[in-house]
Amino acid sequence: MRRVVVFGTTGSGKSRLAQALAQRTGLRVIELDALAWLRDWQPAPLDLLRHRVEREIAEGDWIVVGNYGEVRDLVWKPADTLIWLDLPLPLVMWRLLWRTVRRAATKEELWATGNRESFRGAFFSRQSILLWALRTHRRNRERFAIQCEFLGKGKKIVRLQTSREVERFVAAA
Repeated sequence: MRRVVVFGTTGSGKSRLAQALAQRTGLRVIELDALAWLRDWQPAPLDLLRHRVEREIAEGDWIVVGNYGEVRDLVWKPADTLIWLDLPLPLVMWRLLWRTVRRAATKEELWATGNRESFRGAFFSRQSILLWALRTHRRNRERFAIQCEFLGKGKKIVRLQTSREVERFVAAA
């Protein structure tokens, strides 16, 4: 594993897995969220996002974390390993709930953009990340299966479906 993409639905533990792998392998972590969001939760324009990603992956080995279809061609093509976190919806929702509550309570700044999660945004908004996860979990599972089949040819594909599988994978890395 020298160029790795970690993907999965919102709240599946992509960043946590990437950090654990980075500690064991010495690979650099590239968070697509950090490249995709500007202040006030404004998405980066597509040309800026693609430029940022191209710049980050141009040299060296890495672990890219995220699901952005707009840059999938850029990150999947040079990758040698695709790690799909395909955890059950109840587990994902539980983790996401606790992560969101923690971030809202501590006012944690995300990706050096000044963006923060809030209780209001999490629980009383149509843009709630919790609603997003609920709406997209099944659709992502179907989409990722197709993408792995067609875009993952020639790459090592690791599909992790339980917390125990994730732990074993990290331990073996």
